[in-house]
This record gives sequence, structure tokens and C-alpha cells, in this order.
Amino acid sequence: MSLFGKKTRINDSSAEKAEATKGALAKKQSAKASAKAVALPKAEKKAEEKSKSQNEKRAAAAQGVSFPKGSAVIKPRITEKAGLLSQKGVYTFDVQISANSKQIAAAIADAYKVTPVRVSVAPIKSKTMFARGKAGKTVAGKKAYVYLKKGETIEFI
Repeated sequence: MSLFGKKTRINDSSAEKAEATKGALAKKQSAKASAKAVALPKAEKKAEEKSKSQNEKRAAAAQGVSFPKGSAVIKPRITEKAGLLSQKGVYTFDVQISANSKQIAAAIADAYKVTPVRVSVAPIKSKTMFARGKAGKTVAGKKAYVYLKKGETIEFI
């Protein structure tokens, strides 16, 4: 082995020790792997079933939810606050500025096959921002909070 242009010689006994420790580690790892392989089949089956059902739900949600061009709902609003509210059965959507609560409820019912109990609408104000040395404004809009019956959920990806 050379280090910075200098060649040094490794003792044969140290090389043998290194090989012996590598062999012992390999035996321990193979023993652990075989023990885990025996103990995990039930847990693996449950995990596979759970992942399959979640993947199927996600695929169905991704395929079936697209709002038509003239729809009152533009898209789901995915934020930290919306994620916390969705645990309580309240889902947030970006909607057209001209849309009213009845139109929004109808669009959600058609797209997700759920029955909204209540729809609250709130404006999104435009905010001033300063980026890359230039002043600008964010886009104003409207959002809707859709309250569902207990037990009904909407699956977002």
C-alpha cells in the first residue's frame, strides 16, 4: 500500500486478522438476516396488503379527480393548515372568484362522490412581495372550506 508516494509493507499476521474479523462479521450478519426472514412473513403480508390498498386509493384519486374547465373548483389547496383541517373532515379548495357556495358544493359532490354538509368561502388577498430586486404582487383569489359528514373522506396525493 502506498501513502503519499511511500510504500509500506503490511505484516502477514495483521492481514490474516483482518480477514478473520471480516469472516466473523459476515457470519453474524447472515445469521441475523436468516432470523429476520423467519420472523417477518406475517408482518410483511400485513404491510403488503396495507400498501396495496393505499396505492390503489391513491391511483384512483389521481385518475378520477380533474375538474372541467368551467367548473367552480380549480384545485385542492394543499397547505399545512389544510392538512390539519382535513383530519377534522374539513377540506380546502381554490375556487373561481365568481363561484358561490352552491356551485362549489355541486362540483365537489360530482368530482369526489361525497356530500358536503357546509361550504364556507373566504377571499385570498393579494400580497406585495420583493424578489430579485423587483417589487411585485401575488395573485388574489378565493378559497372554499368544504365540511363533510363524519366518516366521509377525500383522498389527496
